[in-house]
Amino acid sequence: MKKNYFIVLLACLFFSHSKAQVQTEIDPPFNIKTISFVQSGQNVIPIFNLQEGFQLQFDDLYGNEANYYYEIVHCDYNWAPSQLVKSEYIQGFDNQRIQDYENSFNTLQLYSHYRLPFPNKFTQFRVSGNYIIKILNEDRDVVFSRKFILYEDLVSVPLQIKRARDVRDINYMHNLDFAVKSNSITFVNPLQSVKVMLLQNGEFKQAIYNVKPQYTIGNDLIYKYDKETQFWGGNEFLYFDNKEIRASVNNINYVQAKDLYEPHLYINKPRGNQVYTYFPDVNGNFVVRNFNTQNNEIEADYAWVFFTLDAPSYYGKSDIYINGMFNNYALNDENRMDFNQKTGMYEKAIVIKQGFTNYQYVIADKKGKIDHANAIDGNFYQTENNYQVIVYYRGLNERYDKVIGKGTANSQNIVN
Repeated sequence: MKKNYFIVLLACLFFSHSKAQVQTEIDPPFNIKTISFVQSGQNVIPIFNLQEGFQLQFDDLYGNEANYYYEIVHCDYNWAPSQLVKSEYIQGFDNQRIQDYENSFNTLQLYSHYRLPFPNKFTQFRVSGNYIIKILNEDRDVVFSRKFILYEDLVSVPLQIKRARDVRDINYMHNLDFAVKSNSITFVNPLQSVKVMLLQNGEFKQAIYNVKPQYTIGNDLIYKYDKETQFWGGNEFLYFDNKEIRASVNNINYVQAKDLYEPHLYINKPRGNQVYTYFPDVNGNFVVRNFNTQNNEIEADYAWVFFTLDAPSYYGKSDIYINGMFNNYALNDENRMDFNQKTGMYEKAIVIKQGFTNYQYVIADKKGKIDHANAIDGNFYQTENNYQVIVYYRGLNERYDKVIGKGTANSQNIVN
């Protein structure tokens, strides 16, 4: 009896230790803004070919040229540290100071802009997989962390977006219908060795995991599920553009000039009960730009952007947040709206770098679970979203989950 109890205790301790190791993204403090992965001069979803270069960029509003360092952790499919030692996934080493930075120029808000390119003279990646990059301060405390993925082109992933098969959801959800095909890998026991992660607009926090192949045709893995591969369609992102920071255009009602410019956006109302209306967005992304400058990275200013949502019926039920890629879809105090008892509206001011910014309103409970089914702006099958399927494979006797390919599709080409 004592022996069995001891075994159970060890198992529980091991399970708890394994769970504790799962890597989550750490939100930055108030002074760290505009964290982005950049490739070819554009903010992108951090999914890169193993052979491609990219940058991590961010701003420090203290503007004191502080010293920052970086640490890289290779993870398994579940975002727990993999079994590989650092020398197996990095050629060179990390824990180096970020050396490429410069201060803002001709802006009201002083800030230091940091760039960290990969590969660099210290760090080159050896293998594909899930990664976490941690940015550290001089005391080696984690300031913030971000997920990114490196993949190899070893499979093709034909992907098609379809309307939901359940008639109750057909007008509100998108279903991902896809396959995994390879001429270079013969899949052995694919139910165990192959895993996929499904993304909508590259949002890691809302990814779908642990969907197994429904059946196989030769070496092709087929995924044609009714429920397991569905996302709520949502609505097109809202936007504002203050590239001309003094002008009240592009969904900006008026601008006040104080220590920083304060653009007040037009009042938004819930769109869930309205007819779907298409207007182009960038699926949650943002573009930093200043109308009359040469270098947007250091010449674009910051502003206090004031958001107002006329939705009094939500008061006392759930929290409402403003998010997008500009804040990594974070559900925290900085992005949670406050209800104004006098006006009966939700309000929030957020410091955002100048440019074109997509945003959305989401409702979430105290644990951070988003209520997609009752979204403020509704769900429509016509909504244009980008979808990604990331494919993982661990062969016999292999010690890590390699990423062997990805598939992409857009719901603009949705079919029944």
